[in-house]
Amino acid sequence: MDRTALVVVDVQRGFEDPSWGARGPDHLGHVLALLDAWRAAGRPVVLVRHDSTTPGSPLAPGQPGNDLVDGVDGPHDLLVVKSVNSAFHGEPDLDAWLRAEAVDGVVVCGTTTNHCCETTARVGGNLGHRVLFALDATSTFDRTGPDGTVLTAAELMRATATNLHGEFATVVTTAQLLGR
Repeated sequence: MDRTALVVVDVQRGFEDPSWGARGPDHLGHVLALLDAWRAAGRPVVLVRHDSTTPGSPLAPGQPGNDLVDGVDGPHDLLVVKSVNSAFHGEPDLDAWLRAEAVDGVVVCGTTTNHCCETTARVGGNLGHRVLFALDATSTFDRTGPDGTVLTAAELMRATATNLHGEFATVVTTAQLLGR
């Protein structure tokens, strides 16, 4: 697993804003544990930042919410900036970088489970990368569906795990990745 890159998606201050709604389990401790392990082992670390183009978004460039959370913003091998859901549709080209660096797989973690993390995992799988999805190192928010039904963050995380596992990725835990 020495050439498996850790891809940390959108762990930004703007997602701490209460306007996003009720949040699922805190994932930051797991993200930081993975980052510590990857950095200590000299494994590739990719940070991803969402630069929103939506007026007034806390994730817009120049806003404090655009900044990566403390601890995430440390040493890394690549910073991908995107304005859509997948880290594979940002700049610089993540797929090209992974191939040039002979990376043999990716671990996806970050915010939000069912949007940018899931989309990154799906696209990575479609591009032929071995994708591990660290479910407990992701987080999301309750969402209201078109029929008015609210799905909790926990339900959305479970749905993402079900959607991805065995098709686009292998769903794992932080403890499994750290060998505990």
